[in-house]
Amino acid sequence: MHLLFVHQHGPGQYEHLARHLARDKKNRVEFLAQTMARAIPGVHTTLYTPPPWALSPGHPYLTEFQRAVTVGVAAAEACRQLSRDGFRPDIIIGHSGWGETLYLREVFPNVPLLANFEFYYHPRGADLGFDPEFETLFNDPAHLQTRNATTLLAFSAADWGHTATHWQYSLHPAFMQSQLSVLHEGIDTEQLRPNTAASFKLASGRVLTRHDQVVTYVARNLEPYRGFHTFMRALPAVLRRHRRAEVVIVGGDEVSYGSPPPPGRTFRETLLEELDGQINPKRVHFVGRVSHARYRQLLALSSAHVYLTYPFVLSWSFLEALSTGCLVVGSSTPPVLEVLKDGVNGLSVDFLSPESIAAGIQRALAGGKDLQALRQAARATAVAHFDLRRCILPRWQQLLNDLVAGRTPDREC
Repeated sequence: MHLLFVHQHGPGQYEHLARHLARDKKNRVEFLAQTMARAIPGVHTTLYTPPPWALSPGHPYLTEFQRAVTVGVAAAEACRQLSRDGFRPDIIIGHSGWGETLYLREVFPNVPLLANFEFYYHPRGADLGFDPEFETLFNDPAHLQTRNATTLLAFSAADWGHTATHWQYSLHPAFMQSQLSVLHEGIDTEQLRPNTAASFKLASGRVLTRHDQVVTYVARNLEPYRGFHTFMRALPAVLRRHRRAEVVIVGGDEVSYGSPPPPGRTFRETLLEELDGQINPKRVHFVGRVSHARYRQLLALSSAHVYLTYPFVLSWSFLEALSTGCLVVGSSTPPVLEVLKDGVNGLSVDFLSPESIAAGIQRALAGGKDLQALRQAARATAVAHFDLRRCILPRWQQLLNDLVAGRTPDREC
């Protein structure tokens, strides 16, 4: 089979699938991207650069759409070059969010196109207006409605779609749901597993192990969408009550979602200033972004892993923490509660309440046989529903086979 993956910043959600397909020497796997974070053995990558685009004096609501059109045209032209070089895919799998898939049908008109529809924006009931302290990037509901234009146009150009969770599926209009499969990218549960010998060396030289009380927090960037502000405000109470507790915070200072902090500031700096004198900097460790190997070690020694999110896309790190057997203290928001059941495989807390978050962390640090059972259940949840090799990849293979053969796929893969 000849397969073409398309993702603005590859490999993104398609890393596991592309790697799996490339292992079969009968397959030819091409990847089209603007940047590629990691090379995948057996996958040929074509990088393209959209031309500079200038914002015409039109309505500001059109900014994101104009950017998507520019990206879509550039991606289509890159595919034309692949076609001129003799490559014709049997199927195209691409992320629709930034416009890459908009015009690929014009290049390969008879090739099935499977598009990732990650998030459909709503003026209420999801991320918008959830946290009264911060405005989202699209605080104007009309602007938000226009933001969905790229998704709708991409849907009209696709043969089928996929989305990672049932909650994300529920956000899309009914006419889209009829052609969407719910299928996660999967978790490598063999790599992310409990490890009693795990250790993590801090910049000071101190080495943390399972014998320490370690509170962990992980996000791509430290920002409100992932609850960094409410987590930080929970720490004074936790550190006062648990004198042995050490807090390790993983994440960068950029902005992935929502509005940025004040100019020249980071959310980390802002919260540290707000909590000056209330937390001991010798016990709260900001380690920035870490390698995946160190990340796995940190999860494996965690005493309490805090995962908070707005009603938004669920992070891989949440599922990876479950797979590692972490005792997860998670926000009681819909994407989390789809997987986390309070008192069964983790502890749920109120995202907006530092007091609730502190109480959840303190309960996790208290230990006990009942909490060990939660860890075991967390691991079992990840293995049963998100295991890459035994659960997810066979479903992906079936989905691709159905589309190539012209069959209607199962919406519940």
